Amino acid sequence: MAYWLCITNEENWKVIKQRNIWGVPERHRNTIARVKPGDKLLIYLKQERDKDVVKEPRIVAVYEAASEVFRDSSKIFKSPKGMGNETFPLRIKLKPVKIFEKPVEFKPLIPKLRFITNKKKWSGHLMGKAMREIPEEDYEVIVGGNDVK
Repeated sequence: MAYWLCITNEENWKVIKQRNIWGVPERHRNTIARVKPGDKLLIYLKQERDKDVVKEPRIVAVYEAASEVFRDSSKIFKSPKGMGNETFPLRIKLKPVKIFEKPVEFKPLIPKLRFITNKKKWSGHLMGKAMREIPEEDYEVIVGGNDVK
């Protein structure tokens, strides 16, 4: 089993939650192709600014991959600025494992996470990625006190 950090924004998180589906752009096909049914996917919401309020990066849910990768270009996800009319056509069906009532704040975890080797410039480990594999022990650190099976 592998563990993945799936990087998205608030708007697309609503789509994920409503439809139990994860999608990435074509350029990330080599990454998503490594996801197998049964893998665990952590949904990571990027830091966003809503007027004067900054919402810190956070983990909002754990899902299990429930399908192989498939292609579907229907427009259900919203393209972030600068990505044109991206449909995130490479998709995986998801099965919810745990949606956190209180999101897990990401920044306090950084010193404990093995996959983040540069603690000062930690965002570089996520920048430009739709998802990335993380070690099992980092998954355990993130879900830690959240009673996740």
